[in-house]
Amino acid sequence: MPDPTRRRALRGAAGLAVTAGAFTALSPSPASAADHHGGPAPAPFDFDEVYRGRRIQGRPSGGGHHHGAGYAVFVDGVELHVMRNADGTWISVVSHYDPVPNPRAAARAAVEELQGAPLVPFN
Repeated sequence: MPDPTRRRALRGAAGLAVTAGAFTALSPSPASAADHHGGPAPAPFDFDEVYRGRRIQGRPSGGGHHHGAGYAVFVDGVELHVMRNADGTWISVVSHYDPVPNPRAAARAAVEELQGAPLVPFN
């Protein structure tokens, strides 16, 4: 057999990468396993709690046309507009320059920034 060339080595590496990718795509994900064994898995960002005397809520909103990627956050029943950044962090109209890891943290940051003031609807 001839000595391996760079081309043959790269072809072999590419073949292994394709095989590994196909194997990963075919293996069941944790979400599909949860669907199979106990119904749908809860959304990772759903919340409903009282934080510093204010009721904060978050849930998927069904629409993906806003910056919040189809996610709605409320402070005392008033919608807090949130946006997901390209790096996966979240900001709100109240704390726009302070990115946080998730919508719950965005709601909490807004409550802290409001310091007891009501959230005015943003239209």
